[in-house]
Amino acid sequence: MGFSLYSLIEAALLCVNAVAILNEQRFLSKINVDNQNYPGAGAYGNDHQNAGGAKQQLLTLIRSVRTVMRVPLIAFNIITILFLILFG
Repeated sequence: MGFSLYSLIEAALLCVNAVAILNEQRFLSKINVDNQNYPGAGAYGNDHQNAGGAKQQLLTLIRSVRTVMRVPLIAFNIITILFLILFG
């Protein structure tokens, strides 16, 4: 398997899939982040421009990928599977 644009796209798709199926409670307990520490994470409030720390940004990224990318990920996965079946 050579290094190509398709390989980069497939790697990105696998990473987004990994974030999408991530169990929030199990993952957050390993990095010592609690939902109570960041009650507004994942939702837009008055202070959404004050992004907070890296942990809060990671939590927001996980929640947004799970909500926004659910349906497009299904379509991208089907297209990738069909492409691999047809062209090997």
